[in-house]
Amino acid sequence: MRARLTALGVPGLRARLTALGVLGLAVGFALGGVLLVGALGWTLQRTVDAEAFRTADAVALLAASDALPDPLPVAGGQLRVQVVDAQGRIRAASIDADRLVPMLRPDQLAGGGRQRLVVDGRRLGLTGPARVVTVPAGTPAEPLTVVVGKSMADVRHSLHVVRTLLLVGFPLLVAGLALVAWRVVGATLRPVEALRSGAAEITGRAGSERLPVPAARDEIHRLAVTLNDMLDRLAATRERQRAFLADAAHELRSPLTNMRTELEVARRLADRTDWPAVADDLLADAERLGRLVDDLLLLARLDEEPVAGPGTRVVGPVELGGLLREVADRCPSPPVRVVSPEGPRWTEGDPDELRRVLTNLVDNAVRHARSEVVLTVTGPSAPERDGGPAYHRVTVTDDGPGIPVADRERVFQRFTRLDDARARDAGGSGLGLAIVRELVRRAGGTVELAAADGVAGDGPGLRVSVSLPALVEPDLG
Repeated sequence: MRARLTALGVPGLRARLTALGVLGLAVGFALGGVLLVGALGWTLQRTVDAEAFRTADAVALLAASDALPDPLPVAGGQLRVQVVDAQGRIRAASIDADRLVPMLRPDQLAGGGRQRLVVDGRRLGLTGPARVVTVPAGTPAEPLTVVVGKSMADVRHSLHVVRTLLLVGFPLLVAGLALVAWRVVGATLRPVEALRSGAAEITGRAGSERLPVPAARDEIHRLAVTLNDMLDRLAATRERQRAFLADAAHELRSPLTNMRTELEVARRLADRTDWPAVADDLLADAERLGRLVDDLLLLARLDEEPVAGPGTRVVGPVELGGLLREVADRCPSPPVRVVSPEGPRWTEGDPDELRRVLTNLVDNAVRHARSEVVLTVTGPSAPERDGGPAYHRVTVTDDGPGIPVADRERVFQRFTRLDDARARDAGGSGLGLAIVRELVRRAGGTVELAAADGVAGDGPGLRVSVSLPALVEPDLG
């Protein structure tokens, strides 16, 4: 993909980040250079104005005391001073200033007050533009104007030098920063490239490969850790799916093999075939196959649908006593006895899912019971902690062979069947208890296995206890 993007002219992330960084720096430096030149020009101009006004104020004091020397004393050869009367005549001037033509035109002199003007330097005998300031002097009866002009050559030269240095140094500085940015971005993205290379090597392989984790405790380190966690989950999911598919194929193969064997035997026997018996056997295998397919579809749906996510679930109040009696009425043999609770026992959940839980537990107990299956519901129990929910406890007890303590957790795994009296039996696929645990977990409850007498350890019979959140006052409206 990276090679294809490069072939299409799309720059890589390193080039884009470097370009953006250098562009931002270039724009910032350009704005800084403009501001620097502007600030320097303004400062130099203020310096020229201050020097010219100091000279003009000094000459004005001399004019006020009627002590104007001729020529007027000035410092430097770039400064010109004239004292002009109201008729535009030059009353005094510096040694380099014109004594016949004023530095300003009559209309400029008529403005009066303290002025700052830029005029052509040729009127002052200078090259380039010149800065001219005016200061009123003399007396009301004989007003005078002190005119001071100074060449802007030094200011222009200084600005020209600064601009030249910026224009020459700016590209070199940007090029150096681009090189540094290229290397820094490359070093920063090196862990990302390592992650990409590791992901490319892992793609298409099976196993527990992991991405390299950089030593720096930064965002890329956290990304690598998160991706490795995701890879672990994906590997575990892949293993579960592989085992699930293998077990499902094995379980589906058994009834199909039985059906095919019976049909082949029946075809060989021809007229001697007891077709009603064959039909009964095929119907039993078809029913077993149908139950297995239904269980597989249910587990697939439970795996895909989150517990608290939206879906087709209809959650509402369910009365557990009535639900127990409804399930018990479907299993007349061996006798299933329901110990009716005192009053209703309400919980909240999906009625169909809770009915499936009780049906699976009762069917499992009926298959293994010797004489009786007892169904009870008790509670609600006291909350386990302050503010926690209370629970109803539904128990399904049979007097069969029971399940050893070491196997009571394993039987909740999918396609798990024991090698004792609860081994492969008619209709058993090893999915019933797995479905029970998933549905009870969705309802916010728990399921536990114990001996029928409730004593810890192995013993005859089996008691399955399901704890479901209690709903004291259901809203039936």
